[in-house]
Amino acid sequence: MGEGNERKIEVVNYSSDWKKIYNEESKKINEIMGYIINESHHIGSTAIPGIKAKPVIDILIIVEDIKEVDKYDLQMKELGYVPKGEYGIKGRRFFMKGGNNRTHHVHIYEVGNEEIERHINFKDYLISHPDKAKQYSELKEKLAQEHTYDIDGYIEGKSKFIKEIDKKAKVWKEDKYDS
Repeated sequence: MGEGNERKIEVVNYSSDWKKIYNEESKKINEIMGYIINESHHIGSTAIPGIKAKPVIDILIIVEDIKEVDKYDLQMKELGYVPKGEYGIKGRRFFMKGGNNRTHHVHIYEVGNEEIERHINFKDYLISHPDKAKQYSELKEKLAQEHTYDIDGYIEGKSKFIKEIDKKAKVWKEDKYDS
């Protein structure tokens, strides 16, 4: 099982510190690449009050030109980040901090990328639907126990639920703005 160099998957109780940590880190990133940043958002489970999460702060940044981001790799490294390029999602720039004890993920997209809306809708929907947020929290806790050292199994286990919420969140957001 755990070889020491593998990443242990652990979900913990919600912490009100996560918002503060997001704000502090977001400010540091803004000091580096502020003039290309349009918006920054706290996304992922640590942005949803009351649910359990892996204690990794997910930061979504929106820029006008994704190619501009690459100029900041060195400064992001100085902040402790590892630049990962697109990292499996076309049009994204991804940075991670903390190695096997991951603390932050930064997802950067160009204005208009559909991933932006998906991430924000997912968070907003779960905040507005505490019953669904609780289901998601319980699922993640169960998966973390079943796949303690298997990140792929953990992600795969969440996939169906996330896709279901993504669909509901899109319709919910459209209905909210149509009424």
